[in-house]
Formats: sequence, C-alpha cells, structure tokens
Amino acid sequence: MTTAIEVHDLTRRHRSATALDSVTVSFEAGVIHGLLGRNGAGKTSLMSIASGQDWPTSGSVTVFGEHPHENEQVLPRICFVREDQRYIEDSYARHAFAAAAMAFPRWDQQLADRLSRELGVPARTRIKKMSRGQRSAVAVIIGIASRADLTFFDEPYMGLDAVARQLFYDRLLEDYAEHPRTIVLSSHLIDEIAHLIENVVLIDRGRIMLDEQVDALRGRAVTLIGAADTVRELSDFRQVLHTESLGRLTRSTVLGALEEHEEQRARARGVEVLPVSLQQLIVHLTSGDVGGRRDEGPATAPDPTTTTSPRNWNSEVAS
Repeated sequence: MTTAIEVHDLTRRHRSATALDSVTVSFEAGVIHGLLGRNGAGKTSLMSIASGQDWPTSGSVTVFGEHPHENEQVLPRICFVREDQRYIEDSYARHAFAAAAMAFPRWDQQLADRLSRELGVPARTRIKKMSRGQRSAVAVIIGIASRADLTFFDEPYMGLDAVARQLFYDRLLEDYAEHPRTIVLSSHLIDEIAHLIENVVLIDRGRIMLDEQVDALRGRAVTLIGAADTVRELSDFRQVLHTESLGRLTRSTVLGALEEHEEQRARARGVEVLPVSLQQLIVHLTSGDVGGRRDEGPATAPDPTTTTSPRNWNSEVAS
C-alpha cells in the first residue's frame, strides 16, 4: 500500500480551543476517502495542515513522503477547494481557471470547459456576483479539472442543488476512473457520497474515531424494533448506540451484525431487524450519547471486535 498522507501525533490548538488532539492517521494513495464528522470536529484543520495552508502546534504531516509547507515539490500536486473559496477580486470564471492552469501541471482545460457548460457557469458574470450555486460550480470544476495527485473537497459542492450535485458526483467518478488519484471528500451529506467513497475517516472533537474501508462498515450495526423486553434481551452483550421507546415498543440501534440464527430468532419473536445506513451509523457514533449516557471526555471509537504560482495557489486563490 502506498500512502499519500501520513499524520503522526498531530495537535492543532487555536487559543483556548483544540481543533486536533494527537491525531495519527494515514490516507492510502489512489483512493477516494470520506473525511466525516460534525461541524467543528477538526476536518478543515486537518486538510488545511495537510495542504500546507496551516501549521501544526505539534506533531507532523507528510504528503507523498515530504512536508508540504512551502514545498515546491509537493504543493503543485495538491488541490484544496472549499465552500468559502476565495478568488482574485473582480475575476471571472475564466480567470480562476487560468490561475489553476498555471498552478496544476495536469490541468485539463477541455474538461473545465465541458463542466462549465454542464453546470451552467456564466462566462460574463464576475464570480463575486454569481449565485452560491454558480460559485460552488466554479470550485468543483477546479477540483476535478486540476487532476492533482491529491485533491481535497471541503464541502464546496454544498451550494449546488440536488441535480448539480449528482452531476458533480458522476463526473468526479468518471474522471477518477480514467485518471486515478487520491481524493478526500468532506461532507455532511453522507448518504449521498456513500457510493463514492472507499474509505471512511471519522473525526470527532479532534480525535479519530474510525478509519475503515466502507465495505467493512456495511452491516456494522442493526436497528431492532419490537417489544421492549424482547429487544432488551436481544441487545444483551452488545453495545447500544441509541435507544428510544414508544409505549411498549422499543427501537434500539446496536453495534455488531446479528448472526443468522439470531436474526431468525428475532423475527420469530416479532422483532423487526433493519440495516443501518452509513449516515445513521456516523450520527450515532458522534452523537455523544452512546448507550444512553453523555460522554464528557474525548470521543473514542467503539470497538466492534473487542497571477498565481503553484506555491501560493492553495494559500491565496483557494484558501
């Protein structure tokens, strides 16, 4: 396995707040990763440091084996686009694309032109006068057409409507299939990107809770709905992620898939067994109320087994 990003014991403090707390994680090269977590969990801080836009308080980050900060060998290989993308004052989309063409050696202008037509980017409107959706389109076009070896999408597509987001997902997958690279998607729309991502890195309150392949997470948890005493019996010896009651019925989400005989027994006793989507699993794991009690300490993962140059593009145009 080739590693694109290696993070070791990384801490980032902002005055009294700790954005990242002794984070150690790696991102495999040539994979689409989902960097998931609640607002303020530390996702943007991690991407900013890995893209050379911010400095760690302690610890280290290497990208393709080198430290990214002010590194002319690494920065042209990194593209970081975000929801609050900033551009040169009074620029048009063509100016942003021209700057990107200078910054990224693998830039594909034909692809950018095609995506502009498909996403409806106006040619004669300054970026600052564009709608939120149009500005988001400019950002995702840069992210795809850059074909950078490492591309971070910090939710720039949140401004797109549902149809445009689906177009973005389709075009990203198409181009990734033809031109493999490492992609990190940060998103709150977990169910929407579940079919895109191959690996999940879940961060909560500055700490890594999960770092697993999506396939391994499928079936990780189930929801049981039925008579309270029966559900409670079936939930014994399992970690309860969430439970709620309505009259005599109880709905519990538990960690760990049921064995076939357990599922047959549950259904025979009138208990409905439902799969848990990736989004539901992430919500339960980061709700801070696992097992019905508030965890005031750091979050830990439940264990189911026990003119712009390459140097300043990311810091000025795409910061």
